[in-house]
Amino acid sequence: MSAHRLRVGFFGLLAQGNLGNDGSLEAMLAFVRDRHPGADIDVLCPRPEEIARRYGLRATRLHWNRREYETARGVGAIARKIFGKLADPVRVAAWVRDHDIVFVPGMGVLESVPPLRPWGFPYSLFLVSVAGRLQRTWVGMISVGADRSVSPMTRWVVGKAATMAAYRSFRDAPARDALQSMGVDTSRDSVYADLVFALPNPEPPQAPTGVVGLGVMDYHGGYADRGRTDEVHAAYIATITRFADWLIDEGWRVRVLIGDQGDVPAARAVVDAVRVNRPDLAETAITAAAPADLAGVQQEIAQVDVVVATRFHNVICALKQAKPTISLAYAAKNDVLMRAFGLGDYCQPLGSLDVERLIEQFRLLQRSQDELVGKMQAQAAANADRLNEQFDILADTLFRSNLPAVTRSTK
Repeated sequence: MSAHRLRVGFFGLLAQGNLGNDGSLEAMLAFVRDRHPGADIDVLCPRPEEIARRYGLRATRLHWNRREYETARGVGAIARKIFGKLADPVRVAAWVRDHDIVFVPGMGVLESVPPLRPWGFPYSLFLVSVAGRLQRTWVGMISVGADRSVSPMTRWVVGKAATMAAYRSFRDAPARDALQSMGVDTSRDSVYADLVFALPNPEPPQAPTGVVGLGVMDYHGGYADRGRTDEVHAAYIATITRFADWLIDEGWRVRVLIGDQGDVPAARAVVDAVRVNRPDLAETAITAAAPADLAGVQQEIAQVDVVVATRFHNVICALKQAKPTISLAYAAKNDVLMRAFGLGDYCQPLGSLDVERLIEQFRLLQRSQDELVGKMQAQAAANADRLNEQFDILADTLFRSNLPAVTRSTK
């Protein structure tokens, strides 16, 4: 190891518009640069040009077929997809072989929400893990999310990918339990926290702003809604719009937030729907934000008093800044996180979203916020401390040794 510059690779669905994924990458980049500043860093991802533009890092395209995630139509497209499936294992193995360490930084890499085909990203993760095992490159999944897929094939691919990794840790206990339920021995794996809790907070405003951050997403339902996705989306936008109208009537200003670039149309739809019915509304009464990165999301949230959000990392950014928060959840991970912060009563599932109940929750949150803020601050600090513990273990094992197998914490 001392004879050459340490090669560290990052792998995942990065720089594709999901700001939470990119925040996880940024937290791990900060860790590597702080603990081993001489490391040579590069990335394997679907959009290498965006990684190079945003972070100034070398990057390799994950798939030979640039349209890997599109449905193949026509003989040429089908042939390209088949050739890509044959070429990608060779390309991935070559990339992994050129590294001492490969980090899979956070993200829901072992999740199936939104629904994933087993031969899409789960297969890519499997290739990285297998290549690492065969070529003795250390592959670690750091503070990842997981759930139990309804697809047996996806469970098999995800389970094998996780089993082949040299190290696994999880952002919450249900994620570890989900992987255990798929037949993976997780008895030596640890739970820390989502990597975004390691990022710094922006400076808060000096006084209340009178603004509610209303986080939306491009929501079309889950597996059970596959035959009525447009109907589900329209109902979601209508419900969020009704709540925005109520907030404005109560004297609040509304800042519509996103957590993925794909959420921008939903944000615009809510703003437009409010203004159609209220053409004389002041411009500042409801506005939409379109931050380019998670730092931008954090800055937006710093400027509001209360957050009502759908995206998981909107909720995280609100909680880590101790903002009174309501979660409108599309997955169980939101509820788990909220309960950890003492906010279990302030959750609703998107599948049965109720405006009247949301209004009641908002009013209760306002009355209870003084007693909740201290608990939120303490939990956010505890999460950051846990991540520092993990960083210490990784640094001691990977940067000050010759890469023996990591001893997983049993805390």
